[in-house]
Amino acid sequence: MPTARESLLRAARDALEQRPWTVVRMVEIAGAAGVSRQTLYNEFGDKAGLGAALAERQVTAFLDGFRAFCSGDQASPAETMAGMTDWILRAAHADVLVRGSLVGCPGAGLPQSVWRPGELVAELRDRAVRALARRTPPAEAEDYYERFKTN
Repeated sequence: MPTARESLLRAARDALEQRPWTVVRMVEIAGAAGVSRQTLYNEFGDKAGLGAALAERQVTAFLDGFRAFCSGDQASPAETMAGMTDWILRAAHADVLVRGSLVGCPGAGLPQSVWRPGELVAELRDRAVRALARRTPPAEAEDYYERFKTN
């Protein structure tokens, strides 16, 4: 059985999929999760705290998924990069909070993400470089890192 926190985060995500965050009400989230408003406020403090926790949950799942994808076996560095790019685009398309965190538009009816776009892109870049380095001879791997780090 999910915890109250998990139920609240699911209810908040469901509400966000139906309408902008600015019109989502705390009372409806508590009701959908089957908990009192007081429990919701005790858990997250306020709507901004709930939104930040929701964004963090979704971006963490996105990064975990990217790590899992990167651990797969692609035949070449080029195929690996193409696959990573495709995976990121599909994941961002599927989740409005991930997409908002990547491009930084909380004003578009989304809660504020705890990730700034540059930080999230840098994290993806570093994970991609590490994955490529595992498949590439060390001298080439360093060259990849230097090229991606400076761009």
